[in-house]
Amino acid sequence: MTFDDDVLPGETVTHYDVLGRLGTDYYAVFADIPTADREVWQRAQGFVDEVGDRMRAAWDAAEYPMDIARRFGELDLLNDGVEHDAVTRFSPLAAGLVNMEVSRGDGSLGTVLAVQGGLALRTLALFGSDAQQERWLTDVARNRVPAAFALTEPDHGSDSVSLETTARREGGEWVIRGAKKWIGNGAAGGITFVWARVDADGDEHHGAVRCFLVEQHLPGYTGTVITGKASLRGIYQAHIALRDVRVPLDAVLPGSRTFKDASTVLFATRSGVAWSALGHATACYEAALQYAQQRVQFGKPLAKFQMVQERLAVMLEDLTAMQLYCRRLADLEASGALRPTQASLAKFHNTRAARRIASTARDLLGGNGILLEHGVMQHMADIEAIHTYEGTESVQALLLGRDITGVGAFA
Repeated sequence: MTFDDDVLPGETVTHYDVLGRLGTDYYAVFADIPTADREVWQRAQGFVDEVGDRMRAAWDAAEYPMDIARRFGELDLLNDGVEHDAVTRFSPLAAGLVNMEVSRGDGSLGTVLAVQGGLALRTLALFGSDAQQERWLTDVARNRVPAAFALTEPDHGSDSVSLETTARREGGEWVIRGAKKWIGNGAAGGITFVWARVDADGDEHHGAVRCFLVEQHLPGYTGTVITGKASLRGIYQAHIALRDVRVPLDAVLPGSRTFKDASTVLFATRSGVAWSALGHATACYEAALQYAQQRVQFGKPLAKFQMVQERLAVMLEDLTAMQLYCRRLADLEASGALRPTQASLAKFHNTRAARRIASTARDLLGGNGILLEHGVMQHMADIEAIHTYEGTESVQALLLGRDITGVGAFA
């Protein structure tokens, strides 16, 4: 809280300090973190502190600071638990803590991690050929080359299994034609992993969905930055047009054979969304608590009002549940026992809870809640994006419903 030396009537306080970390952990969920995982977490905290002011300005200006994204990779923080000999191994807990911490600082950086590490790097590590991995893997892991994961289409979001982008064989090339939308890094000048349906009579994969490595400089590839976003404004997402883009036959990732392979990547990153939601919610709760302790109304701090204490208690209830979900996710994944629908439940719960916490925090801050300098409004807007991507609330509910009833209800 900052006081003005030249105090004017009606303005004793000129600034509220609400962005600091409080280390909220009411159930000591993270008290027993192994030293190696804690060191990774602390490195992520240092990164957020280093770039926080610039990222807030970038969000306000709707700019994507690529040098900060590269710095993310230089610090070796983009690995997202991907397992490969050429990539530093993070435990599921360490990967989750990085996701949480980065999203607590800035949701756009959380999406950089989700796209570059969770989606693109994982796709290459799981399905790429030896030659593809040797050429690209380290550069993607360190973000020397920005990478995109292109699955969603303008006409196919939740029903991405119905994608219409095609890859047909012409002699010694694949010719890719179609459109993709909401593709992070899709206009960043690097590479894009394009999921397309094979159109090649006589090919054993005819009609199947496979993944193709496409360099963005190729003729026919156009990535147009989507403007007018009110969420995740510090990263560019692209509308991609693929107008008969020609790539060599070995551009296909040999391990990708069906749409289920794309689903494998999405299932793996769904846990990351639950952790990301926790980061956003933590920032909102801690901002609200600090504001309640500093803001004076009717002659006393807001924290002394019963209604405010009740709201903080309800927020803490949700936040603690989110922490427990995430810690259990990490334990299950580490033991190899995590099922996709368990990740779906965590994503389903945590993004919904994060929305509640953000809404309450914004309300508690009153008019000051809409100012970007207090963080809550930015997090509230960014939560709307993670609530949707990697599978909407409705899709998660249907996945869970099918699992618990044994009956599919997808249209």
